[in-house]
Amino acid sequence: MHEEPSFFAEPRNWVVLAFILFFVLFGKKLWGALAGMLDARAEKVKAELEEAQALRREADAMLKDAEKQRTEAVADAKALIEGARAEAARITAAAAAEAEASAKRREKMAIDRIAAAEKAAVDEVRMAAADIATTAARQVLTEELTPEADAALIDQAITQLPGALAARHAA
Repeated sequence: MHEEPSFFAEPRNWVVLAFILFFVLFGKKLWGALAGMLDARAEKVKAELEEAQALRREADAMLKDAEKQRTEAVADAKALIEGARAEAARITAAAAAEAEASAKRREKMAIDRIAAAEKAAVDEVRMAAADIATTAARQVLTEELTPEADAALIDQAITQLPGALAARHAA
């Protein structure tokens, strides 16, 4: 018959025994090292998650700040545009008023020039009429006036002189 080998004669038993002995002797150290590595990895992942959350909060804050700045910039731009429109309207009104005032000044200057030209023309006509009258009077006087009539006219003019001067001073 076949005799059964002993427990220690079987190589499988030695492997099982070595495996158990290995885990008994080194299992705690291996478990500690594995647990330490896993804990370190978990801490690293936790730190990365916290950093990611902090970055997310910072990004959200930056987004809100950027949106606020954009809103303020849009409001400032609208205010600048409205100010520019108001300034343009004011400048347009001022330019129109200045143009109207300039046109009135030019019209007044033209009217003054016309009046001056009329006065000069009237004065010229008067001077010409006075010259013609003087020439005609000289001619009439030299041709038709006698020395007695001449003396009578001079006497008459001398007597009328104080009245004419008084009338002139009164006016």
